[in-house]
Amino acid sequence: MIEQLISLDKSLLLYLNGMHNNFWDFVMYWMSDKFIWIPFYIFLIYLVIKKYKVRTIDVMISVAVLITISDMTSVYCFKEVFHRLRPCQDAEIKPFVHLVNGYCGGKYGFISSHAANTFALCFFMVNILGRKIKHLTLVMIIWASVVSYTRIYLGVHYPLDVLCGASLGIIVGIIIGKIFNWYYKKFVLKIVIPTQ
Repeated sequence: MIEQLISLDKSLLLYLNGMHNNFWDFVMYWMSDKFIWIPFYIFLIYLVIKKYKVRTIDVMISVAVLITISDMTSVYCFKEVFHRLRPCQDAEIKPFVHLVNGYCGGKYGFISSHAANTFALCFFMVNILGRKIKHLTLVMIIWASVVSYTRIYLGVHYPLDVLCGASLGIIVGIIIGKIFNWYYKKFVLKIVIPTQ
């Protein structure tokens, strides 16, 4: 069963990675770069501050904690435990994997830290702003999905690496989002819940 799943995962990777051309190579390579999204991240932080009237430091700390948890968990609880080689490092399929600009990444790929981090930020924002800003949920899910898909296109992660990374990110994003909402209600709005 596991062998069949791994075989299917490899076949799907080769199929998706094989659908490439020069235009999409350029687009996917740059969309995968976290630094290209800095203006987008700044805009999201601005939205949180505007809607919640909280201090910038509160938002920055929340996001820093969020990314640290998702990133460290993906590395130390998965990559360093399972030691699953990236497609571009796997001798069995490496000759068939299309790489862009020779980029491959580290040795191990399960799970995708890109997927974990983007989906963590996605569901954090959805949790705290989803009802306040129209279409934000859809925009965030599309953004996280596209960034995560670039990892498959570039041949540095298998589809299962991305799906499992996204699942971790969703869990972390929801938990940190709920903690942020609790903090906001308890300490910013100064809501006092009567004891019984």
